[in-house]
Amino acid sequence: MSQLPIYGMMAEFDTPQRLMDAAHHTSAAGYRKIDAYSPFPIEGLAEAIGFESNAVPLVVLIAGIVGGVTGYVMQYWMAAVSYPLNISGKPYHSWPSFIIVTFEMTILFAGVAAVLGMLALNGLPMPYHPVFNVPRFAFASKDRFFLIVFASDPKYDASSTRNFLETLDPRAVMEVPS
Repeated sequence: MSQLPIYGMMAEFDTPQRLMDAAHHTSAAGYRKIDAYSPFPIEGLAEAIGFESNAVPLVVLIAGIVGGVTGYVMQYWMAAVSYPLNISGKPYHSWPSFIIVTFEMTILFAGVAAVLGMLALNGLPMPYHPVFNVPRFAFASKDRFFLIVFASDPKYDASSTRNFLETLDPRAVMEVPS
């Protein structure tokens, strides 16, 4: 019988405070690739597990700038190059009339980039995740709190990581198969 590759080691806790304490201890012990699961948001948990800011705001900013430039250049091209019309002596490059479409294109590009960037950078859609292989993880949406140390962490060793997690006084410690 072949052994399934291990995704990580997961500990289950009863209260959010115990999860927070465990996250702090795990991070202080040198584990860097960790994650926590909770039925509701817990203030300070992201910082405790070492969550870094993401690139979505940068993606949205760049897409907004590209959208604004696209809207402006498109209007300039149509009004001054492709089909110039001299109406009442108005100049071809009449920038005040370009403001509305430029603004709308900025918002459109930024909004679409926000959705697509969030999905791409979060790895979504993800129809399958290895943590669902653990039967007790079904309680993560009810009243249990979970902390996982990923097997890809440089400090991960199955036996020493299990021993470390057991020192945090969890309800249970489980291996998560891939």
